[in-house]
Amino acid sequence: MELPAMIIIVHWLLTIWGCMIPWLPQPYIWSNYAVLAIGVWAIAQRDSVDAVVMFLIGMVITILTDIIHIAISYDRMADVQRSRALRDQFRFSVGMAILSLLLKPVSCLFVYQMYKQRGGDYNLNIGFPDLTASRDRTSYQTIDGQEPPHQPAASAEIKVPTRVY
Repeated sequence: MELPAMIIIVHWLLTIWGCMIPWLPQPYIWSNYAVLAIGVWAIAQRDSVDAVVMFLIGMVITILTDIIHIAISYDRMADVQRSRALRDQFRFSVGMAILSLLLKPVSCLFVYQMYKQRGGDYNLNIGFPDLTASRDRTSYQTIDGQEPPHQPAASAEIKVPTRVY
């Protein structure tokens, strides 16, 4: 199984486990599932740089919103859990939500590498080595200005009329 698919599956599973008990608000659930749906789109369209950029931006935004949702909702719901079984499920659910939050920056690094592999040109140097081989683009032929075809020296004095369309 490929790494992008593993990222989607792990975050999907952690989001499900984080929402076992309804302690997180609905925007937490919707935002995470929407970003995971964009991730599925990024996997399905292998040549699309836009899908990967949207997935990366969505992951970064959900990191920030997850911090806010977990911080606000934890204190509100921690006092409500009175029975031992509900308290254990609540702790497990909180642990999975926090684990998902901790894994998201690592996932963002892998998604950024996927972006660079697909031809993304934003160069972000944060001190990590490049996981992909650096590309040597000097051997590519330019398509900007077409050079006229080379004529042999013997036929240089014979002019061939050209038509302008």
